[in-house]
Formats: sequence, C-alpha cells, structure tokens
Amino acid sequence: MMKIDAHQHFWQYDPVRDSWIDDTMQVIRRDFMPADLQPLLEQHQLDGCVAVQADQSDAESAFLLKNAASYPFIKGVVGWVDLRAADIEMKLSAYSVHDKMKGFRHILQAEPQEFMRQPAFLNGISKLSSYNYTYDVLIYEHQLPAAYELVRQFPDQPFVIDHIAKPKIGKGDMIAWKKQIQAIASCDNVYCKISGMVTEADHDLAYEIYQPYMETVTEAFGIKRIMYGSDWPVCLLAASYAEAIAITEQYFSSFSKDEQALFYGGNAVAFYQL
Repeated sequence: MMKIDAHQHFWQYDPVRDSWIDDTMQVIRRDFMPADLQPLLEQHQLDGCVAVQADQSDAESAFLLKNAASYPFIKGVVGWVDLRAADIEMKLSAYSVHDKMKGFRHILQAEPQEFMRQPAFLNGISKLSSYNYTYDVLIYEHQLPAAYELVRQFPDQPFVIDHIAKPKIGKGDMIAWKKQIQAIASCDNVYCKISGMVTEADHDLAYEIYQPYMETVTEAFGIKRIMYGSDWPVCLLAASYAEAIAITEQYFSSFSKDEQALFYGGNAVAFYQL
C-alpha cells in the first residue's frame, strides 16, 4: 500500500498574487517546487503526495497539472475551478481529460459562511460527482455548522475537511469544535485530514497539546476516513517536515500496522482514487 502525503503545496512566489504571505512569514517567501519536496518524502518513506491549490485561478490548476505530469510522485492534484460559473459543467469536462486531476478546493476560510449557501456555489458542488471529483473543505472551526449543512445536501459527494477545520489548538477550549467535528463526522461521505495543526498552535510543538485533537478526530471519523497531510511548506512557519510528521507518528504508534497503513496512505488512495 502506498504511503501518501495527502496535503501539500507548490508555488513560484509572486509578491502580488501571494500577498497572504505577510512579513511574519519570511521563511515561505520563496519558491517551493517538486524538487524541494521529493527528498523529504523519500526521507520519510512516503511514495507520493497530493498537490493542493494555494491560489484561486485557472493558472494554478494548470501549474499543478504541469508539475504532476513531470513528477510521477505527485499522484493527484486538487485544483481550483470557479464552481459558481454558469458553464461549470464545460469546465469540469475539460479537466476530466487529466487523469491526475482528482478534485477541487475553494479557500472557504476567507469567505463568509453564507458563501456555502449560494445557489451558484451549490450548483457547482452538485456537478462534481458526475466526474468523480472530490471536494476539499478549507474552513475555520466557526464555519463547521455551515459546512455540515453543505455536506448533508450532497450525500453522494466525497468531501474532506482540511486541517481538522483549524481549531484554536492550545487555547484550552475545544468543546465547541469537538461537538461540531463529531456532527460532521456523522456524515459517511466526509473524511478528515489530520494536517495543518502546527500553525494553529502558536508554534508550540509539545505533543500533549495535539493528542486530544487527534484522538477526537480519529474517534469521530474512524480509522478509514482520516488521512495524513503535512501542509508543507506552510508547516515551515512553525515546524520542519520531520517535526510535523513526528506528532502524528507518536500518536499512531500504538495503532496496528494495518491501521497505520490506512492513515498514511490507504485512505488517501481510496478517497482520491490515486
């Protein structure tokens, strides 16, 4: 069974396009390309990755697909498409010729909750399953109720929650997040990536603060609907690749080899049809 990093990014840094990378993020204010990631995957015995969009443009999807065509270890791409477009079916059909295009994502964390209720957006979501496309849900924890409402409307559409919905790790209050993550986990069509945690924890790498979040997600979704993601290179704001993966490795060390294989690859292969 392949071992997969189910969530990472590539970019050629552009100060205008990538204005979200502010002055506090100097460490990622540069290019991050497949040749930079490949030795990290090899070091940690990972067979491949899923490259996820970081910019909302058709050019971003083309950039990721070009990289995937050149580097076999990029097993799949989660691109961007304007789901609200009137010609969304034509756009999806055009992408369907690319075997490595597996799904799409919109940066919902930057949108008001009402965005997920827009008829045009819902129409776009309704078209994805016809092309076997997945949808990555990138939200903050306060957006979980709207996301729950969204995924319940499309029981046949595969969804995955990115970064465990970005709870305020380390703040000592996980009650609301826990209740909402358990609710959305009750939907069988929803998976969850245990990823992006280190940047939500005020740069604290103490295992003890992450353990209850991993435990909650694993118990809520079950071992067959969770997957590992590094969120590289964004994770570098708080931790090295090795430090970030070590947190999950410590938690899952007590799980069986078969269960570890599901988390570190099998579930990503099934979800994204890699």
